[in-house]
Amino acid sequence: MPRASAAAAAQTAEEILRSAIRLLAERGFAEVSIDEVARDAGVTRGAVYHHYANRLGLFTAVAGALQAAVARSVVSAAESAGDAPEQQLRAGCHAFLDAITSASTARTLLVDAPSVIGWSIWRAQDAQNSAAELRLALAEVGVEAELVDPTTAQLSGAMNDAALWISEQPDRAAAREAAHRVLDRLIDAILPRTPR
Repeated sequence: MPRASAAAAAQTAEEILRSAIRLLAERGFAEVSIDEVARDAGVTRGAVYHHYANRLGLFTAVAGALQAAVARSVVSAAESAGDAPEQQLRAGCHAFLDAITSASTARTLLVDAPSVIGWSIWRAQDAQNSAAELRLALAEVGVEAELVDPTTAQLSGAMNDAALWISEQPDRAAAREAAHRVLDRLIDAILPRTPR
């Protein structure tokens, strides 16, 4: 395939993905058709099928892209927090909560994705993205090796549920602020105690 054609194909796939992300965030999987995504992206229905095979393939790509975007936010915040592992953990966790509750990402990742693509695929995507970063951060702050995986699962679960809770509140700003305060308490409880 000539370079220009490959670039055009990649651009088309990206446009389809952007349209799908926006439409799914607005209305959810059950309410969005391939035809609507194609119209919104300015492409044919065949182009959507060419790049994503089917509706499930498109949704899986959307979930993967959103998981990766959330993970990038986590990494960026952690890296900006300095060299102290505790501050990196804290900044990354807070960035996760903000990223997953922005622009209706919570609806796509936490409501639709587990039922549409199934828990095993959802967990695999999460394990390659935010959960992988959380696991590394917990190990860095000194959580015992045998407790890193269960701590990752439980803290991740708490943050995911907090994101769902925030998205259901009428005053999301106040809910987000309260969730961040509780998140700090959870992180404080997880941090290993230094001997006196």
